Amino acid sequence: MEHCVSCGTELVLRECPGEGQVPYCECCGEFRFPGFSVAMSTAVVNRDRNKVLLLRQYGRPGYVLLAGYVMKGENVEQTLVREVQEEAGLELSGWSFMRSEYFAPTNTLMMNFVSWTEEGEEVLRAAPGEVDEAQWFSFEEALQAIRPNSLAESFLKRIIQRLQEGKVEFRNCLVGADR
Repeated sequence: MEHCVSCGTELVLRECPGEGQVPYCECCGEFRFPGFSVAMSTAVVNRDRNKVLLLRQYGRPGYVLLAGYVMKGENVEQTLVREVQEEAGLELSGWSFMRSEYFAPTNTLMMNFVSWTEEGEEVLRAAPGEVDEAQWFSFEEALQAIRPNSLAESFLKRIIQRLQEGKVEFRNCLVGADR
């Protein structure tokens, strides 16, 4: 961030107590902490919790986890439910937060979940124009299909390990848009 978001004045670095060097607007007299995006990703598992849904998008090779940006006014759980409905046409039955990681290439804090659906695999409806292909994979197949050396692969490996160890506790989703 080089200029103040309020007045446009060029920012200077100034010591902020307890924070270190932070961009500062001398005109407004305020520190301007850098902003970033927040997004979620999820490995959606089937009712038997032995398959995972992966997507191919935007003509890119390899599969990824279902993901999306948190919109203004949403919390990350609402984004999770909305994105699964929009991209795969599935209603979630439950979810569990796994971990977060900052993703520098897009200046995004990624919040990772594992979620599950009671809906049958035949209900899957990939969003045209946004999703090239959506497919259920066994855990072993998913590890082979996921885009190698990606954040999605890192998240998926951890999720599968936790599921196989029985260390995932799902929270039930509520019915309605205010989940």
